[in-house]
Amino acid sequence: MTAAADVLLQRLDGWRPGVAIVLGSSLAALGEAPGDAIRIAYRDLPGFPAPGVSGHSGEAIAGRLGGAAVLVLAGRAHPYEHGDAAAMRPIIETLAALGIGTLILTNAAGSLDTKVRPGRLVLIADHINLSGLNPLIGETGDARFVSMTDAYDPVLRTRLLAAARRIGLPLAEGVYAWFSGPSFETPAEIRMAQRLGADLAGMSTAPETILARRFGLKVAALSVVTNLGAGLEAASPSHAETNAEGGRAAGDMLRLITAFLEDMDG
Repeated sequence: MTAAADVLLQRLDGWRPGVAIVLGSSLAALGEAPGDAIRIAYRDLPGFPAPGVSGHSGEAIAGRLGGAAVLVLAGRAHPYEHGDAAAMRPIIETLAALGIGTLILTNAAGSLDTKVRPGRLVLIADHINLSGLNPLIGETGDARFVSMTDAYDPVLRTRLLAAARRIGLPLAEGVYAWFSGPSFETPAEIRMAQRLGADLAGMSTAPETILARRFGLKVAALSVVTNLGAGLEAASPSHAETNAEGGRAAGDMLRLITAFLEDMDG
């Protein structure tokens, strides 16, 4: 049990959420959705990182969404902030200590497919690690040798696709390429990622998925497309564009996750 898990258990008075949701850039509005919410600042949770990127408020929000007990994590630490690929390890370890079995990761990403435009949601089927980093480097013991086959749980993906169809929301599916950031990718890097089979490019999520699989959580991940990759249709991405497009798509993300959670026990 981590010290942060002890604090959460005390604040939640024994109430145990089964699903955790990490909110990506510009998706902070989803943190207002859970009913009967209990809000706990990251600074009150030992070991939790202080997010340093705009759009990441840094609080854990426990409540109900779509009838399910959830813990929403409004903010993440990115490897590019500290040079530490394991920046989210304290959070992932705490989720595992609480007995949370399902982790939904969300992010803002660039599309490498001009048919999937800004504002669309994409379900991540797999990732390619182009960062040269891994959050398990330096760990000892056999638990570090984590299988990444079906890292994005096939059952959860099927249920998310079904939820999207049920509410009439277009949901693409693709492969996410993890770049370290914080600078955006070059047009040449985008062309390389396309040739390697990537559909999205971003600066998060993959290390959290590796950590989650290390600690036994099932993972699903959703991207909000906030821009086209550099050089595609003369695109030149910016963080302002990320926040603007992500904010516009937050409603669709909330609808999809709520529909998914409503069917969790179905």
